[in-house]
Amino acid sequence: MFGKVTMIMVIVFLASPASAWGQHWKDQPEISGLFEKAGVTGTFVVYDHEAGRLTGHNQAMAETRFLPASTFKIPNSVIGLSVGAVADVDETLPYGGKPQLIKAWEKDMGLREAIKISNVPIYRELARRIGLERMRSEVQRMNYGNGDVGSQVDSFWLDGPLSISAAEQVLFLDSLAKGELPQPKEAQAAVRDILRIESGPDWSLYAKTGTSMRKRPGTGWWVGWLENGDKIYPFAINLDINDLDTDGPKRMDLARASLKLLGLME
Repeated sequence: MFGKVTMIMVIVFLASPASAWGQHWKDQPEISGLFEKAGVTGTFVVYDHEAGRLTGHNQAMAETRFLPASTFKIPNSVIGLSVGAVADVDETLPYGGKPQLIKAWEKDMGLREAIKISNVPIYRELARRIGLERMRSEVQRMNYGNGDVGSQVDSFWLDGPLSISAAEQVLFLDSLAKGELPQPKEAQAAVRDILRIESGPDWSLYAKTGTSMRKRPGTGWWVGWLENGDKIYPFAINLDINDLDTDGPKRMDLARASLKLLGLME
């Protein structure tokens, strides 16, 4: 189940979506300066579980819901493992045999490999194996965004109606990082393992990108958490994407710079 403080924050957020965080939000002007210097519109938030507070830039945007795009591969993986749609993160799934937008996607593979290259056809197949009703039930049990998966099981995170805010992303990630989602702990641990992208002597970084160009400007996510000793700091960045080649890399650069500015990364 959700941790006590996280659940309180979920209840507060859902009860009052307009400026929901109130006294639980702390503006960080130095982070705002990073966004201004980069010339982008966006939001960055990091969640301090013990204080029950978000710190970051652009509270209004942090509380606005957007398509999750490929950040939904995180809950999709947890759900797929939980309901037995795949036995483990290395079970091979078929991509379908058709030409794909990205050549690297034209290969059958397991979730461990697929999540690292954000393989859309593999995760569409996973969603179809889960099925619409099980997907709806599990997404709602997670308190993930608006909880609306619509009627197309293999596209709702790309085309809608599912949507989620940066503030909601960090609450979800906080629960996943601590193994406190309502799904089996073994499934959560397996997903944490495939999300780890960097590590050092006493720290690890877990993260996933997501990009939607369905509307203009597009939406660019980078979400995850930093594990530093016995502390966990979930974060989410969301940028307006006008040019993917120019704006896309700024997600990681700004998020890392923000975490460093807060003294959470070296």
